[in-house]
Amino acid sequence: MPFLAPALRKTRDITEIYWVLIRITIPITILTEVLSRMGVIKAISPVFEPIMSLFGLPPALGLAWLTGMLVGIWGAVPLLFTLVPVSSLSLADITVFSALILFAHALPIEQKIIQKAGPGMVITTVLRIVGGMIYAFLLHHLLALTGWLSEPVNPVWVPISNTPDWGAYFLGLGETMVWMFVILFVLFWGLELLKATGVLAWLMKVLSPALRLAGIRGEAGHLTAVGLFLGISYGGGLLIREAQSGTIPPRQIFLSCVFMGFAHSVIEDTLVVMALGADVYGVLFGRLAFAVVATGLIALLLRRLSDDAFFARMFRVSALKVGA
Repeated sequence: MPFLAPALRKTRDITEIYWVLIRITIPITILTEVLSRMGVIKAISPVFEPIMSLFGLPPALGLAWLTGMLVGIWGAVPLLFTLVPVSSLSLADITVFSALILFAHALPIEQKIIQKAGPGMVITTVLRIVGGMIYAFLLHHLLALTGWLSEPVNPVWVPISNTPDWGAYFLGLGETMVWMFVILFVLFWGLELLKATGVLAWLMKVLSPALRLAGIRGEAGHLTAVGLFLGISYGGGLLIREAQSGTIPPRQIFLSCVFMGFAHSVIEDTLVVMALGADVYGVLFGRLAFAVVATGLIALLLRRLSDDAFFARMFRVSALKVGA
C-alpha cells in the first residue's frame, strides 16, 4: 500500500520523540517525588512564594514552572499533581499555571532555534518569560475579580498524584507514560490530518489579518502561522532558511520570532493543558489576543529604534551571512 511506508515513518518519528521525552521526564519526576517525600520541596517552596503569589498559585508549583521552562510542557505536566493535590486546585489555578508554561517552556532548545534565525537569545527569552508573567498576572486578577473558573478542577487526565507507597507511585507513573504516548500519537496524527485535508492551510489564511495587526506581513506572516500551529521547530526552522537567503527583512524575522515565542504549537499544547482542566478561553483565545497586542506594541517600538541599536542589541547580523 502506498501510504504504509509514510505511516510507518511517521510512527517511528513519534516513537523517537516519545523516547526523548521519557528519558527526560521519568528521572525528573522520580527525583521530584523523592525530594517531596524527604521534605525538600516543602522547605524550598517559600523561595517561590513571592513570585507564585503574583498569580495566586501555591508556591510548590514554582518548581513545576521552572521545570517546564527548562525541559518543556511534558516535563512540567507529571509534576503538577505530585507537588499539589488536585483537590486543592481550582479551574482558575490550572488555567493560570498553564498560561505560564505555554508562554515559556523548553527554553534552552527553542530559543537556540530562534537564535539561529537571527534574533538575540537573551532578549527573546526575556520577552517570553516576562510576557507569560504579565499575561498570567492579568488573567489571575481578571478571574479573581469576576469569580470565573472558581470551581474545583475536574481534569480529564490526571498525569500522576501523591500516593502513600512507592508501589502505587510507580504504577501511576507507568500509566502516565502510557497515556503520554497515546496523547502524543493522537495529536501528531491529528495535525497530519489537518494538513492533509487543507484545514491547516485555511486556518493560516484566517490568521493573516491578526498577524498584520501585530506588524507581521508578507512571507513572514506565513512562516509565523506555521510556527503558531506546528511549533517553533517548524516555523523557526523555516525562518532560519529565509534569514540566510535574505528574502525577509530582519525586523520582520524578529517580530515573527517574538510572536511565536508568545504563541506557538497552539493545537497540541492547548489540548494537553485542557486535558488537565485548563479553560480554552484563557489558554488559547486570550493568549492569542495578548500575542497580537504585545507583538504590535513591540513593532511600534522597533520603528523608533535605529538600525545600529537594533543590530547591536536584538539581532545577530552573522545569521544573515551564513547563507551568503
